[in-house]
Amino acid sequence: MTKEYRDFPGRRWLVVVLRAGHLVGLVGVGAAILGGQPLHGTPFLVAMVGSGIGMMLADVWMVPGYLIEVAGLTVLVKLSLLVWLILDPAHRLPLFWLILVLSATIAHAPGKVRHYRFTGAARQP
Repeated sequence: MTKEYRDFPGRRWLVVVLRAGHLVGLVGVGAAILGGQPLHGTPFLVAMVGSGIGMMLADVWMVPGYLIEVAGLTVLVKLSLLVWLILDPAHRLPLFWLILVLSATIAHAPGKVRHYRFTGAARQP
């Protein structure tokens, strides 16, 4: 299998900054949900979604097949669950915890799991 990986100067720091913004947004969104506050229009939601999409786009550019890997498909599932969370206040709390547990599980899974492609093989790192 050929290695398919692209890089650019500063990519690592870009992803570090995006990840930090994502965590700030996540904490703010979590605080709002746990405190029963509305989510619409909060800067934390914008920070979380914007930085998450930025990280996903960096991953898609870096590895063109990212969206057919477990990690990439999980991001799409999390975005779908987030839309549900925003539109359905009655289910916000369980959806928040589901997204959080799904994120942590996939982020810390072995590379052969995260990079497994539904075409039948894992990408070579």
